[in-house]
Amino acid sequence: MNTQSMIGSRGHVVTEPGNLREVWLFLMGMGIALMFLGLAAISSSLIATFATVLVFGILLLLGAIFQVVTAFWGRGWRGFFLHLLTGVLYLIAGVFLINNPIGAALGLTLLVALCLFAAGVVRILLSLIERFDGWGWVLVNGIVGVLLGAAIWQQWPLSGLWVIGLFVGIEMFFSGLSWVMLGLALRPARRTAIPT
Repeated sequence: MNTQSMIGSRGHVVTEPGNLREVWLFLMGMGIALMFLGLAAISSSLIATFATVLVFGILLLLGAIFQVVTAFWGRGWRGFFLHLLTGVLYLIAGVFLINNPIGAALGLTLLVALCLFAAGVVRILLSLIERFDGWGWVLVNGIVGVLLGAAIWQQWPLSGLWVIGLFVGIEMFFSGLSWVMLGLALRPARRTAIPT
């Protein structure tokens, strides 16, 4: 269907990504590249962990510059000190991440483990208490979160050297896979010759 919009099952207008059909091959190429980068990050999770921490540190430094410039640019307004303080905190965190990537990776990994564990416990409790539709899947999701958090915490601090890179690699791989699937879905259908 070449129309730009169509009526959905509930009567809502759904826009069809007609322009994306023209770049389906690019989407597939980008997805395949992301999948290879994800596999490289998974296989070299130590390097990917440090690269991620360094990139995050650089982004925090850039954020600090923007916050401070914005604060001084509009220094007459009431949010001046808040933006200035945020910029200073970004600067401190960015410098720490860049100067101490191992300590930063260890701290971030411990934070990831605690968040996974806590979110898993909350999902388990809510699914068992509320028993809403699909509660079993939420229960499984919670159990997986608790197990992942506990496994990371049990191997900490050693897990701090590879967990972030592994998670980034997995995310990149599945992000690439989703782009490949989108490209395949948007690929123009082959026209078959109609016998006369």
